[in-house]
Amino acid sequence: MVGGGVIGLVTAWRAAGRGLRTAVVDPAPGGGAARVAAGMLAAVTELHHGEEPLLGLGLASAARWADFAAELAEAAGAGVGYRACGTLAAALDADDRAELRELHALQRRCGLETEWLTGRECRQLEPMLAPGVRGGLRVDGDHQADPRLLTAALLTACERAGVAFHRAWAREVTVARGRATGVALDDGTGLAAGLTVLAGGCHSGRLGGLPPEVAVPVRPVKGQVLRLRITRPYAPFLSRTVRAVVRGGHVYLVPRESGELVVGATSEERGLDTTVTAGGVYQLLRDAHELVPGITELPLVETRAGLRPATPDNAPLLGPTALPGLHLATGHHRNGVLLAPVTGDVLAVSLTTGELPDHARPFAADRFARSGWEVPA
Repeated sequence: MVGGGVIGLVTAWRAAGRGLRTAVVDPAPGGGAARVAAGMLAAVTELHHGEEPLLGLGLASAARWADFAAELAEAAGAGVGYRACGTLAAALDADDRAELRELHALQRRCGLETEWLTGRECRQLEPMLAPGVRGGLRVDGDHQADPRLLTAALLTACERAGVAFHRAWAREVTVARGRATGVALDDGTGLAAGLTVLAGGCHSGRLGGLPPEVAVPVRPVKGQVLRLRITRPYAPFLSRTVRAVVRGGHVYLVPRESGELVVGATSEERGLDTTVTAGGVYQLLRDAHELVPGITELPLVETRAGLRPATPDNAPLLGPTALPGLHLATGHHRNGVLLAPVTGDVLAVSLTTGELPDHARPFAADRFARSGWEVPA
């Protein structure tokens, strides 16, 4: 497994569970986007026009999450912060309400169960909301997990399952007689493998040695996130994840049982830049304050920026590639935590059978190569 983030680790754990001798190559396993992600399991509220095919995969993974969390907690001896608390999506003015109404209509066309609430009903659910909230959507099926606890549990579960860790950068995939045979590390060391999985997030396409017929169109999308602490006078503050459209922009607040409140996230095309900016922090605090005015009374304890791995259609790349022996598990964009259970299951199947299960075929790793997509210069 090239890459030790959530996707690489869950794939390694599931592969080891299938009896495969497995190793993870990453200089800092458990790092990457998971250190920044809020952990929303939002198959429904993350639905966007044009991304309907991704909905089915997201719902399938969401349905696995409760059992997945329990199984992983047992394997690792530690929980992952899974909360079946639901989500409230709110609108602050008439334009924002119209946008949310369009989302509600799309959800209904897709057969999803979501409930439209008036502003008063939103405030009855979450009394800390601003008086100006004009309406919202109650989505009881969109839950949350803590990505930092998730990666810690996956690391432990992998170690207990016998997964080996090589804390180094993979420089290139090695190829012999038209087949991937492993990777070369940045110090020149070679690791031989019958099967290689590229799960390097937004860095996946940068691995050397990939032949032209293997397209890995993954780009970084920057997101800035804040973490605050809910102090005792304000607890519990929010009972569920709250998302909002604020003057056309999007903000979310994710309350943890630990007392942490995650506020995010910007979406910026800035390449590999992970600088936290004053403008990003201001934007998040401004929009969050309009939604929940009491947030300005909470201590600000952390600011971070991370990189989402995005593909041209915002859907992941899964399974075998045109290079025999090389599989992909990357490009999960904003849904990496949500899709972790189904990705682990799908890759376990593809690694042991060479084929994707039917529900994952729309996300085949070679779909862009087959369509003639070319890496931009």
